[in-house]
Amino acid sequence: MKINTIPCNMLDENCYIVSDETKECMIIDCGAASVMEQKAISDYITKEGLKPVLYVLTHGHFDHTMGSNWIYDTYGLQPTICERDAELYKDFRKEAAAFGFIIDYDLPVIGRCLNDGDTVTFGNSTFKVIHTPGHSKGSVVFYNKENNVAFTGDTLFKGSIGRTDLPGGSMFQMINSLRLLQQLPDETVIYPGHGPETTMKFEGATNPYLDR
Repeated sequence: MKINTIPCNMLDENCYIVSDETKECMIIDCGAASVMEQKAISDYITKEGLKPVLYVLTHGHFDHTMGSNWIYDTYGLQPTICERDAELYKDFRKEAAAFGFIIDYDLPVIGRCLNDGDTVTFGNSTFKVIHTPGHSKGSVVFYNKENNVAFTGDTLFKGSIGRTDLPGGSMFQMINSLRLLQQLPDETVIYPGHGPETTMKFEGATNPYLDR
């Protein structure tokens, strides 16, 4: 499995392109707000000879979704998102305005809604959906056991966690979600929605929000 990270927009959000030996790929959280960021994504896909077949979102906040219309226009992929964040996704422009960002376009219609325990698949790779509310009602983690990787969105960062003070957030739910993630193997590589990658072992030993 090959993973490429492209930081996007003013909030330095991580967009991931994940591919396997079949050359099919999954795009995660496209927050590309500029032509330059969009070009970086498409140039990588072209250079690697990849075929995008799946577009998934770890949650519905605007900094993770603002490139969704470009993904749809370029690759014909509608977003896959947890059903509990469907309304948050649809309120994209309103949410962005609350942070001072005026956006004059709409996002594409959701293609598939996910629930805890579902799976998403591309090529020979399958990811389990782990519902991790706390940052938002519908935050999820995409976990692949065979390659020991987890895309945690804004639930777990290196040395920190996502905010719980936004609408739909809950520190109580976040604590329960973190305890759930702590059951993943130590060797699991964590790819967060912002910042550098880390491992579950490192976070278990150093992250002040984890209690094992």
